[in-house]
Order: sequence, then structure tokens, then C-alpha cells
Amino acid sequence: MNHLLTQIECKSKEIKVAALKELKNVCQQCRACELYKTRTCVVFSDGSPDAKIMLIGEAPGADEDATGKPFVGRAGQLLNQFLVESGIDRQKDLYICNTLKCRPPQNRVPTNEEKQACQAYLFGQISIVKPRIILLCGTTAAQSFIEQDIKISSIRGKWLNIFEHIETMAIFHPSYLLRNHSTEIGSPRWLMKNDLMNVKNKLLEISD
Repeated sequence: MNHLLTQIECKSKEIKVAALKELKNVCQQCRACELYKTRTCVVFSDGSPDAKIMLIGEAPGADEDATGKPFVGRAGQLLNQFLVESGIDRQKDLYICNTLKCRPPQNRVPTNEEKQACQAYLFGQISIVKPRIILLCGTTAAQSFIEQDIKISSIRGKWLNIFEHIETMAIFHPSYLLRNHSTEIGSPRWLMKNDLMNVKNKLLEISD
């Protein structure tokens, strides 16, 4: 029976990998907004297509645009540190993507038109990966699914009712934490660590 279950899981993962590859191929040819003119790489995703947690960020930065992978710059390195401290494996437990797949010039905030142009790719990723938990990383990611004037400080750390059958939480973006070095109780870094520990506990709960 265990061998049969393993075969079924592998087949499911293979289907996800193939579907995501096809979606990425379409995304790499995208001309839906003006950002294609200035991008170096389409930054599609990183991590496991079979992950139970999907982390959705804002948009690629310079390092991400150069490498084609999300969260590889200074903010990504800080995110890795928090993941390790909370016991979340980036490559095994996470599928990472952004609301935008192309870098906005000078890392400016994405426009609504740009987010709408990329929306089909993002929702396609959610549909294929079928995560059990979604982390909305930063204000821009949260505003893609909640009110436009929402402040991340008012909703972070709470389980939100956004997707059916998917536990969703907003968390600070690590680029914000780069400017806030304190780890004292109540500081943004302290809150981030506690939020991710909460996520880790929820992961263990749904994996039982």
C-alpha cells in the first residue's frame, strides 16, 4: 500500500512539474505590460511544486532579475535566516513566487495594471501547486488579495479567510526587516520569527 501511495504522489508531482513548466514557458514570452522591455529574466518561482506552503512576494529585485530566482538578494538571505530559525525548509516546504514576474525599474512599487497583467500566472501557480498554506509577504502581496489601503502591520500574523481550504497569513517582507535591526520583544523581527513559528506549527498540524 505504501509503495502504491508513493507512486500516486510521484505522478501527482510530475503532473505539477509539467504544468508549471508549460505556464513558465508562456510567461517567458509575455508582453502583457511594458516591463518585458527592461527585464533580464522572468522570475517565475523557486522551491518545491509539491510544497504545502506557498510564499508570495512583491516583485523581483536586481539580483532576482539577474538570476531568474526569487528572494536571492539581501532580503532573500534574511528570509532564509528566519526560515531556518523557524524550522521551515526553503526547498522542501516552500514554493516561492511573486505577484510580478518581471522587475519594475528601480524596484518601484508595482502598478495595479502590472499586477493585473501578471494575475493569470499567479493564480495559475496557486491552482497547480495547491498549497495548504499561503504566506502573503509584504504589503503589495497582501493588497493583491485584500483592500488596496490595507497596512501589513494591521493584519500580519493573523490567519485570514481569503482562499477556500487554504490557510492564509500576511507577514512582513524581509526588505522591511533589513531596515529594522532590533530583535527585542515586539520588534518587527521578533514578530516575524513568531509568525513563522506559528506557520511551522500549522504545517505540522495539517501534515498529521
